[in-house]
Order: sequence, then C-alpha cells, then structure tokens
Amino acid sequence: MENDVVNRKLESLRRCVERIQSKLPVTPDALRANYDLQDIIALNLQRAVQLCVDIAAYVISRTTMPAPNTMAESFARLLDLQILSPQLAERMQKAVAFRNILVHNYTDINWDIVVNIVTYHLTDFVQFAQAITRLDDDNGQRQNQP
Repeated sequence: MENDVVNRKLESLRRCVERIQSKLPVTPDALRANYDLQDIIALNLQRAVQLCVDIAAYVISRTTMPAPNTMAESFARLLDLQILSPQLAERMQKAVAFRNILVHNYTDINWDIVVNIVTYHLTDFVQFAQAITRLDDDNGQRQNQP
C-alpha cells in the first residue's frame, strides 16, 4: 500500500521487530534478572501488536466489511478478506491476547512464554507486514484479485 499512514505504521512495526531482534538470543533467566531488557522486549512486543491492530483497522475501514468488535476480531476480518492465511490470523489473535496481558497485567508475565514468542514468532509480524504490502492502494484488495 502507498498510504502514508500505513507506511509509517509498517516502518514503526519494522523498528519494533528490529529492536527485539537486537536483544536476541535471550533466556527467561536473563529476562527475569534484567528489568531494562524486560521493558525493551515487552514494550516493543506490545507496540508491534498494537500497530498490526491499527493497520488492520485501517484496511478493514476501506472495505464494506463491518468494523470488528474486538482487536482480535480484526485479524478474523483480514482472514475473511483473504489478506491473511488462517494460520497467521490465528497467531495474530493470540498475539492480541498476549498484548492484553502485557498492557493490563492480568497475570504475572511468564518470561518463558515471552522468550518463546521472540524466538519463534517475530516472523508473524514480518508476514503480517508482507501481507499488507501486497494490497492495492485504490481498493484495499489483493493486487492479484479481479
């Protein structure tokens, strides 16, 4: 997409992922012992998820699809629009659930889970960005669709 707002958000998303990657590899024990490292990783994960939700909301707003009722539902809508694969939509919905734990501190943060996310699921954000960049600026649909 060529939209400046989306491009700025995609650039911010890229920076969040790079900031986390700059701290890898990391262990749960290292996170538990280093509050600065906790803040860098947790804040950038939270921001990355929120940026994806914001981008999804923008994309959905350019369609006739009804607005989602929840942040997680945004990714279900992108699945319905055939922008995300079922697997990526599900992983992004799980990312929202984790973001809610980070933001609202519903439970103590499990640093083992955080390490798993940053080790194995940062690519979800990259895949999300790639799916968005494949969209056509004019109508919010995939470029290869009629």
